[in-house]
Amino acid sequence: MDAMPELTFGQRLKLYRERSGKTRAVLGGLVGRSAEWVKAVETDRILPPRIHMLDRIARALKVDVSALVGELSDRSAIVNGPEHPALASVRDVVNHYVLPGDATAQPLEQIKGRLAAAWRARHESSDHRTVLGALLPDLVRDTQRAALTYEGDDRRQAHALLAEALGLAQMYLAYQPAAELIWRVADRSMMAAQESGDPEALARAGWFLCQLHRDCGDWDTAITVTLDLISALEARMADANVNLFALWGALNFEAAYIAARVGEEGRAWRYWDRADQVAQRLPQGFYQLQTSFSRIIMTAHAVTLAVELQKPGEAVRQADRLNPAAIPSRPRRARHLIEVARGHFSKGDNKSVVATLRQAYDSAPETIRFNGYARQITLDLLDGPRSARNGVRDLALKVGLIS
Repeated sequence: MDAMPELTFGQRLKLYRERSGKTRAVLGGLVGRSAEWVKAVETDRILPPRIHMLDRIARALKVDVSALVGELSDRSAIVNGPEHPALASVRDVVNHYVLPGDATAQPLEQIKGRLAAAWRARHESSDHRTVLGALLPDLVRDTQRAALTYEGDDRRQAHALLAEALGLAQMYLAYQPAAELIWRVADRSMMAAQESGDPEALARAGWFLCQLHRDCGDWDTAITVTLDLISALEARMADANVNLFALWGALNFEAAYIAARVGEEGRAWRYWDRADQVAQRLPQGFYQLQTSFSRIIMTAHAVTLAVELQKPGEAVRQADRLNPAAIPSRPRRARHLIEVARGHFSKGDNKSVVATLRQAYDSAPETIRFNGYARQITLDLLDGPRSARNGVRDLALKVGLIS
């Protein structure tokens, strides 16, 4: 629940700025504005800034955007995305604890096959969230039952499968109004991975947990957990199988992403280089199912870093190096195209923004419908000058922003 529902945006900004010990001049300098502009925002003489400036302010103050805008504000609702029709059934299974004697556990190989099929369906389907919403309730319930029923090595394998199923649930829950649920899922996934003793399970669950801390603006915890995992797994890399090696590469990129979020450009590209060195040692065509880590994804990752570092020109330059169709996962391809659109938007190239968001929609409509940046950019273009509105109304209809 929002602890400060009565505060305006300007009052919230002033509160968090003063808590950080920054003057208006210092904050203005960090985000490319004057002290007078900061004062005008704080006194509510001008409207709250748009999403890209909100990102800069949140980064400068080391808080999450939702803390600034308030969880009940219209803008926060837009960023969080809508509620998927299957959310209630997924919530029910996550909130239900399987008890001894509930039912007979399925064979582990059968559960493993169902999990692999679910991951493939997620990557191959344009309506991937709907597909997962149908699969997850039974899958989570059955992996919970297996982790409770089996003993010895089978029990440890079952916990690894449970951690993986909960990671899949986290991907389904992302960008939906279910903050308490997504934290519960991430925490239980990490506990199951620890119970399994499987380094791959630990790397997967840790990667999901780091992403959650990063997206919530808890960057100090995110980088600490990420670097701890990288260090703990490093000794295993000499004889690691390809999947564990790729997961380690994904964690190195996660460190780059977090650094970019806080504006540490040198550190961000240094960890990107480390991740790229891992990627180049992977077999040609290998694609890690949970993290999408692969050779092909590193250029998409470079686009993301450039966007987060407020380097739109570099983001567009990196995007020109990659044919989006080469990304085998439809939702990951759509996510990449949204990042490219963010770069074009920062450059003021609205025609390219609309064209790129349309490509994202064609690849995976359910990715763009639930992505806060795509939704906010589309709304900004709708509210902009007539020249910027050309062609965007149809997109806004498809995304569900207007009717």
